[in-house]
Amino acid sequence: MNNQKTGIGFPWLFFGLTFAWSWFFWVPTALSENGIIQLPSALAYVLANGKPAAWGPLIAALVIGFRQAGRAGVTGIFKSMCRVKIGWRWYAVALLLLPLIVGAATLIALAFGEALPVTEALTNPITIPLAFVWIFFLGGPLQEEAGWRGTSTPAMQEKIGALGASLVTGLFWGLWHLPLFYMPREEIYYNQPIWGLIGSTVLLSVLLSWVYNNTGRSLFAVMLMHTTYNWSNFLFTGLSTDTGGLAYFMLLAGTAAAVVSIFGGKTLVRAR
Repeated sequence: MNNQKTGIGFPWLFFGLTFAWSWFFWVPTALSENGIIQLPSALAYVLANGKPAAWGPLIAALVIGFRQAGRAGVTGIFKSMCRVKIGWRWYAVALLLLPLIVGAATLIALAFGEALPVTEALTNPITIPLAFVWIFFLGGPLQEEAGWRGTSTPAMQEKIGALGASLVTGLFWGLWHLPLFYMPREEIYYNQPIWGLIGSTVLLSVLLSWVYNNTGRSLFAVMLMHTTYNWSNFLFTGLSTDTGGLAYFMLLAGTAAAVVSIFGGKTLVRAR
């Protein structure tokens, strides 16, 4: 939410609402998948295919926005989602940076002789643009960024700096996914140890906050960047290997460190 004074300090309310909504759906599904409880078939289908849990961060952001500023707080979130005037340099960063990192990690894995799974993107290229659109609206960015970048990070960065706020947000962002590791999933992220996802969300949070703060707090910019990350893992499968995963973390950590070094950890915005 653009230039807001949050008034909730450390965003326990946001985290509580987000986890409560999402885990209300995810935890019973995980327990059912592991044979601990039995859900009615209709309810199990809705939980597995309706994906209501994923909307937790956005719902929590809207609740907090309304609590703080009424209708204006909610409107501010949607205006930020439509803030497309971010400059061509930030478009380039949002669209290219993360696919380049994931793609480079995949090339490194190939160079070390890793056998990579064949992706649907290679066997059916028409899915490439369709996947991008689907991911943007239903694959995470729309459901999450108003919460993690639009609510959690601004609530903390005035007190502990943009870097500190990004690290804390990234930690909770990773932990939020925990129940998904106890369900059968095809995505690369959930077929690796959870510390890998948490490490990734912490580092990605720094880069996304950097873009958010430098584009006038445009949620559209970080939704676009979040999309390109998920999309790049649809295109490239290097992160499914040990070599590719290690290369990815080294490249991502190096990029985040360079951003902090150049732009400063207090705001992640270079002083003019």
